[in-house]
Amino acid sequence: MANMKYNYSSGSNGTITYNSDIVNSIVTIAAQEVEGVHSLTPNKGIHLYFEKDGVYVDVSVIVEYSNSIPELAFRIQQAITQSVESMTKYKIAKVDVHIQDVVFPENGAVMLKKEHEKDPNEDLDESEK
Repeated sequence: MANMKYNYSSGSNGTITYNSDIVNSIVTIAAQEVEGVHSLTPNKGIHLYFEKDGVYVDVSVIVEYSNSIPELAFRIQQAITQSVESMTKYKIAKVDVHIQDVVFPENGAVMLKKEHEKDPNEDLDESEK
């Protein structure tokens, strides 16, 4: 648990110290609030790298079925960048989103399967059955 220091340029003589867990929490909440994100990937979740040019974020997520993966990843990147930059004085240099899995709703998965398993007699007239 490292402490990250940031000095405001507003002429203040003091310093503000952020615990790196604060930034991690902000990233976690921002990612989880994006519609279509089911959860963060256990044991992979979030990795933060604090560099001179900004914070590099790696986030691994499990998404819900029926979402456009590229659009969802873009919304995750935007949410993380906006949240971290508005709540702290850190700049986000890069957000890499790793889609680890897709979760299918139980009823939806059954419906999909049934849609593809068509009854062979379904297209026949009553007289052809």
